[in-house]
Amino acid sequence: MTLKLAAPPARRPGRFAAGVFPPPLWSLRSRRSVSPDTGAAGRVCQSEGMAFDGFPDEALMFYEGLEADNSKTYWTANKPVYETMVKAPMLALLDELAPEFGSPVLFRPYRDVRFAKDKTPYKTHQGAYFQVLDGIGYYVQLDAEGLYVAGGWWAPGELTARYRDAVDDQAAGAELEKIVEELRGDFAIEGERLKTRPRGTPEGHPRLDLLRHKSLYAGVRFEPEPWIHTPEVLGRVREAWRTLTPLVDWLRIRLS
Repeated sequence: MTLKLAAPPARRPGRFAAGVFPPPLWSLRSRRSVSPDTGAAGRVCQSEGMAFDGFPDEALMFYEGLEADNSKTYWTANKPVYETMVKAPMLALLDELAPEFGSPVLFRPYRDVRFAKDKTPYKTHQGAYFQVLDGIGYYVQLDAEGLYVAGGWWAPGELTARYRDAVDDQAAGAELEKIVEELRGDFAIEGERLKTRPRGTPEGHPRLDLLRHKSLYAGVRFEPEPWIHTPEVLGRVREAWRTLTPLVDWLRIRLS
């Protein structure tokens, strides 16, 4: 059975009608900061044994359409596309990664709008997460702009004090500084940060920039190139996560 999107109707170029949908996102070279959907809105998941063959073009088109029309009408009309072209391939990808990285969590597509000003009901991405410690782990996301892959620490709070104590320590802090510098360039170093220095921290502290962090993760965005539609995605995600493992391990050890 062939599934078709209810909207938008056309593929690029000229995919969106003027004044109705936003322009295509394919040309955007965005490295916007992305935070995973950490929290309760996910579930441990397992695919039904299908092989991972990549994400079909319809998956990206689905999210471009959802960005243009984030409504129950659009979602209901295109839910079969989500289930078959987005969710099923993501579950298959997670199955392939699980032997090395653990038990995955697939985040639900629904936004929690109870206390939000933005009442749009659906997330414009599909995220998944492998947790190694509360708030620390590996993340992958599919959206209209392609694929985002990251690893690190996303949960501020009580872990922040432990993190800053570790960064302040000469040996541990120098180790993290080296890890981050080796990742920089290939990955964007991201996370929530203070605009000023933490209370009690001297202005000339050698790792002041790291001490400002209230969360710390590194990520890379892959634009929608042809290999996203192939099994090559598995190797790209695995390679990125392996490269990020020193950061994840440092956080796991120092913040536990």
